[in-house]
Amino acid sequence: MSQASIPILTPDPVPHREYTDAAAATAQLVALYEASTSFLSQRFSATISGSKPAERYRAFYPEIRFVTKSYATTDSRLSFGHVTEPGIYATTITRPDLFENYLIQQIGLLLENHGEPVSIGYSDTPMPVHFAVANDIRLTVPQEGAMEFTLRDVFDVPDLSTTHDDIVNGFGFSYPDGARALAPFTAQRIDYSLARLSHYTATSAEHFQNYVLFTNYQFYVEEFEQFARQMLADPSSGYSAFVGPGNAVITDADAPLPPPAKLPQMPTYHLKRPGSAGITLVNIGVGPSNAKTATDHIAVLRPHAWLMVGHCAGLRNSQRLGDFVLAHAYLREDNVLDDDLPVWVPIPALAEIQIALEDAVEQVTALEGFELKRIMRTGTVATIDNRNWELRDQSGPVQRLSQSRAIALDMESATIAANGFRFRVPYGTLLCVSDKPLHGELKLPGMASDFYKTQVSRHLMIGIRAMESLRQMPLERMHSRKLRSFEETAFL
Repeated sequence: MSQASIPILTPDPVPHREYTDAAAATAQLVALYEASTSFLSQRFSATISGSKPAERYRAFYPEIRFVTKSYATTDSRLSFGHVTEPGIYATTITRPDLFENYLIQQIGLLLENHGEPVSIGYSDTPMPVHFAVANDIRLTVPQEGAMEFTLRDVFDVPDLSTTHDDIVNGFGFSYPDGARALAPFTAQRIDYSLARLSHYTATSAEHFQNYVLFTNYQFYVEEFEQFARQMLADPSSGYSAFVGPGNAVITDADAPLPPPAKLPQMPTYHLKRPGSAGITLVNIGVGPSNAKTATDHIAVLRPHAWLMVGHCAGLRNSQRLGDFVLAHAYLREDNVLDDDLPVWVPIPALAEIQIALEDAVEQVTALEGFELKRIMRTGTVATIDNRNWELRDQSGPVQRLSQSRAIALDMESATIAANGFRFRVPYGTLLCVSDKPLHGELKLPGMASDFYKTQVSRHLMIGIRAMESLRQMPLERMHSRKLRSFEETAFL
């Protein structure tokens, strides 16, 4: 029997329905998604230990469709929540339970701004069985060759040809029927990242908060846990739980945090707050590759802001170990994003983030105005991909550092900022000077002064205070129009 003649079993068809209520539309997305995943999980469970079935099993992602024939003017102050011109728009949806608040908000804005309904139904995009069973702890998809039949002969499997960043990269993506993108990621792209997040961070996507701190130093993890326990001990703090790798959850300030059986590549911790309004800390380690990997996958969760709070090399003789650097611009020599975002693309500083960080430095250090210049510099941060650049011919790098007026050098900040720009996630950088290689102060044991140790202890708190400040800001203000192009998706 040829592959084309094999019967295909699918869930019962459900016609598209129009909705003028965002909550009802989202509830239908949840129902359709659950029907698809239940169908695939049941069929997979029944066939995993048996012989090859005589039919294929296929289920589809749900989708949102929106059609408008009007050039109706919308609130120009908003950078999202509307389409730019008449046409057909669509997006496939996964995990609507996880994205429920996001979907209600984004669909609601679309309905409000255009006064036309959205249509909810099944798309033509098959759901890979790996992603359908991912949330069923009883099921695990075996490796190819472990079963008596080839999995892809019976189920749809992940397809890299349809898992890409064409929408956010501005490559003119449209669905096979010509519909333009309504959201920045397709369902397959999101499922791909949710699986990777669990692997790299050893925590489930459900625990991630909307305000994300990245660091490259384990000390900040210890400081973050200490702060989290203080918050859990204070009933008025608003924080409800602390989660570590392995999905270890504590709600009692004195409870032990069980270590994971195996530490992940990027240990991640979540100080939770209702509505995902808490703070997530990711120790990405060293290097632009890790920074890109983390942000590539966290971006699908649509956080409201992410900040880099790590260590850097100071490039000015007037800097001291422990001084802070607030990035206003970036020199990108990390190379990992060149194919997605060319180096000629400017990465602008975002006023809302910059103000929040500077205000936080003032609060924590009790310095302000001109006095703040004693411990903090603002300017260009250079990011490179070679940690031991000092061991090569320095003339080229040093000339570029001088011409760019760079004041600090690291291996992650420009990558995180550039990916924030690419994915439309507000970004910022506050670094702490840990060495001065151009001036004979290399990063060696025993060189840390009391001032440096004090500043490191303050550093994470500054990042936390900045995030708490941003949390008070209306969403439409934080998501700057600087991050949106002239042809954008309606959804953030």
